[in-house]
Amino acid sequence: MTKIAFNMSVSLDGFVAGPNNEVDQVFAWYGAGDTDFRFTRTGDGPPFRVSAASARYLAAHTGNIGALVTGRRTFDLAGAWQGAPPLGVPCVVLTHRPPAEWSRAGSPFTFTDDIEDAIAIARRLAKGGDVALGTPTVLRQALARGLVDEISLDVASVLIGAGIPVFGTTGSPVALERLEAVAGTGVTHLRYRVLK
Repeated sequence: MTKIAFNMSVSLDGFVAGPNNEVDQVFAWYGAGDTDFRFTRTGDGPPFRVSAASARYLAAHTGNIGALVTGRRTFDLAGAWQGAPPLGVPCVVLTHRPPAEWSRAGSPFTFTDDIEDAIAIARRLAKGGDVALGTPTVLRQALARGLVDEISLDVASVLIGAGIPVFGTTGSPVALERLEAVAGTGVTHLRYRVLK
């Protein structure tokens, strides 16, 4: 059964990036270990160097991802990942302004302006795999509609003090059940089930 799950690296004080979109501190743990790890199914590019505990955790929770839902801001900041979506899976971009250069047959990206539509498209593209939600804005919209099954945070050992918050205002309480807590080098991985 397809699971709708959010994962993000975040500072201990709840920011996914600093005030100027800087992410080096929340992602420092990706180079703080002694174990090679690759996210993409193709195995291209250099591996991350994480702790053995982080590598086991990531392998257990990323191998079944079949599609990604992300926001237009992240899509633009990443330069459309040079046409190769993260994790090597189809990518649905939530936007009111689909970019013409990627809105064509054969594009690895699909565009929509509705979160329910985005998740429905991603479910089809995932072909039985899980759907990963890739930005705080997407998470907040999906939470508001009751569409999120799991939330996992890679809590980096840093306080940023200001920036882009992971949650912001959720509008109403969201009950969670902790499923897992794993200590890595420079990071603690927390995984929760969203109680509906």
